[in-house]
This record gives sequence, C-alpha cells and structure tokens, in this order.
Amino acid sequence: MRKLIAFDEDTAAKLKQLARDRMATFQELADEAFADLLKKHGIPIDLKDALRKSARDSGATAKVIPLSKRKKPG
Repeated sequence: MRKLIAFDEDTAAKLKQLARDRMATFQELADEAFADLLKKHGIPIDLKDALRKSARDSGATAKVIPLSKRKKPG
C-alpha cells in the first residue's frame, strides 16, 4: 500500500542524510520507525510477535523436560 507523507524540508534532509549514513533506503528507515511505533504501543508486527504476546498474556510458559540419562550396561 502506498501513502503520501509530507515532511518539512529540514526533516526530509535529515532523513535523507541518515539513510546515506546507514547505507539504507528511505523505505528501510520508514519500516524501522513504524515497527518501533507499533512495538511501543504493544501492537504485534507479525505472526511470530503476535504468538509471543498471546502466550505471554495467557501466562503460558515453556517447560523443559530433561531426558533421562541412559544407563550403561554391565
């Protein structure tokens, strides 16, 4: 989906320079910024993140069951 976002000239220049400094595209900067914003507000950004949040909210925990040691013959 494409959206038009307006920036003042100073902000646009700083974002352009930041992209150059990080050898990234403007789209990569935008993706990172929006992912950080969603994370800040507790909104999962993908399925993996949603599953983690759901498990955390339900109080589910992973249990590790150790394998019993094999007895040596003799």
